[in-house]
Amino acid sequence: MSDATVDEGPGDGTRAVRAGLPEPVKHEPTLPGPVFAAHFHLPGEVTGPYSYGRDDNPTWTLLENAIGELEAPGLADIETLVFASGMAAISAVLFSQLRAGDAVVLPSDGYQALALVRAQLEAYGVEVRTAPTGGDAQLEVLEGARLLWIESPSNPGLDVCDIRRLAVAAQAQGTLVAVDNTLATPLGQRPLALGADFAVASGTKQLTGHGDVLLGYVAGRDAEAMAAVRRWRKIVGAIPGPMEAWLAHRSIATLQLRVDRQNATALAVAEALRQRPDVSALRYPGLPGDPAHKTASRQMRRYGCVVSFTLPTRARAERFLAALRLVEDATSFGGVRSTAERRGRWGGDAVPEGFVRMSVGAEDPEDLVADVLRALDESAE
Repeated sequence: MSDATVDEGPGDGTRAVRAGLPEPVKHEPTLPGPVFAAHFHLPGEVTGPYSYGRDDNPTWTLLENAIGELEAPGLADIETLVFASGMAAISAVLFSQLRAGDAVVLPSDGYQALALVRAQLEAYGVEVRTAPTGGDAQLEVLEGARLLWIESPSNPGLDVCDIRRLAVAAQAQGTLVAVDNTLATPLGQRPLALGADFAVASGTKQLTGHGDVLLGYVAGRDAEAMAAVRRWRKIVGAIPGPMEAWLAHRSIATLQLRVDRQNATALAVAEALRQRPDVSALRYPGLPGDPAHKTASRQMRRYGCVVSFTLPTRARAERFLAALRLVEDATSFGGVRSTAERRGRWGGDAVPEGFVRMSVGAEDPEDLVADVLRALDESAE
């Protein structure tokens, strides 16, 4: 189903501000506070939505409704489940859907923790195939797979694949499709409308945007598959706290404001970096000259807040990061305060020693661009 055939209703800002809110009750807050409960009153037969705090919570329900409204406006029968972290959400899909003897296709250039997931899947007897995100290369190893895992844009390299093309090919042979939508956010890309069975993301990043919440979610349209994801959450107990869920829901109200500001500034930073001879391998899907721009422009509504580039050496990258005044040297991305890091310090990504992943925040664009250019000048040998 294409975006054009869906009645989306209100605009992004209106939907973000209103997402998941309950019907108004006189003298009650618009967004009810977090419900702290390990158990609920449950006389007699077990009926009703809430029985035990590992299974459901009213605060989760409101947040799950909000995320579902953003991930799939106009699509029916979408279920959303929240988790304690992005990795909990990723693991729930992979380990609930795959069995010994199955094959799964993962991106070879995806989030570094996928290497840990791969090792565990292989230990359980699952065949793991990998291919790069760019060029839709995962198609080449798709035959007979039970599940295709897509990360577009990829982290940290920011490559993009044609999600609809991959989804059509996968589903023609009965392969489930999951898309990590963390970098794009639901306002930047809608994997379920592009044909995916699951949209998965770390809510720790731009969805909540303040660097103070660990959260993940899975949104899906196949009832049987989502029942298995829910069962996995119950078994593992990878549930968010009610305070984290409430903070996430509160933060979603400003999602459109933050995303638009951060995306526009990220493009300005990328354009400024493009003029620098000491910067190579610059990637930002929203940049017209980016190798992924043509594909990204067909399926993305916004291009994200992350810019990646490479400086000549590790030492140069470290001097650059130390010289920045408005950008914190920190991992993760998507927050209102800009961050950057030399990604190679973690050892899990196949990137050059001078590779920098920068997450653009909500600072004034002129100030941030000036800080980046000054830091580049000061760090030059």
